[in-house]
Amino acid sequence: MSAVPKPRKLTVAEYLAIEATAEHKSEFFDGEMFLVHPPAGPRLMAGANKEHNVVFRNLFTELAILLKGGPCELFAADQRVKIDRSKSYCYPDLLIVCGEPEYAADDPDALTNPKVVIEVLSPSTERYDRTTKFRHYAALPSVQEYVLVAQDEPLVERFVRLPDGQWGRTEFAGPDATLTLASVPATVPLADVYRRVAFPPARPHRPAYNMPASPGVPPASGG
Repeated sequence: MSAVPKPRKLTVAEYLAIEATAEHKSEFFDGEMFLVHPPAGPRLMAGANKEHNVVFRNLFTELAILLKGGPCELFAADQRVKIDRSKSYCYPDLLIVCGEPEYAADDPDALTNPKVVIEVLSPSTERYDRTTKFRHYAALPSVQEYVLVAQDEPLVERFVRLPDGQWGRTEFAGPDATLTLASVPATVPLADVYRRVAFPPARPHRPAYNMPASPGVPPASGG
């Protein structure tokens, strides 16, 4: 029996041509496309459920109010980001740009200078968000903070780029905690982030993922 040939990898130009006319957004890495917005409807991201979307909406609303009229601008999940170093394109749940937004010369719809990137975790995407996707964002010099927001418990993890290139982790946990961004003047009580979220029964522990040893990305555990 002959071996089944592997699908041919797409070029960046082919990905952008498909994305320009596609009904639903896809991310791109290593010649492959990964669906972000499935046919279930707009803003219902891959692996997303009601709780994910409520957390996303709450956080977007709070940050939009806090950043209004200031030097930083909030972008939502439809904004594509280009990472030259890993030749990838991502759609963060939320991102913040301070100063003038910069776009790729070959893709005027793709931002290249986000300062803060925020992902709302889903069971199907958590491992990817903590590992490969973190590596992509860490490869962008402009990114100073990476924020992971749980949807099944009041828990936010903030990773801040340190002067030595490593990343420091701070955890905000519990309904009385307050998320504080380090590189942007914004604080959001977790009670507002998780407003109208029905939490499932507490699970014994969150899965432990070891961050890959990529440039500047430390293990996810620690304080």
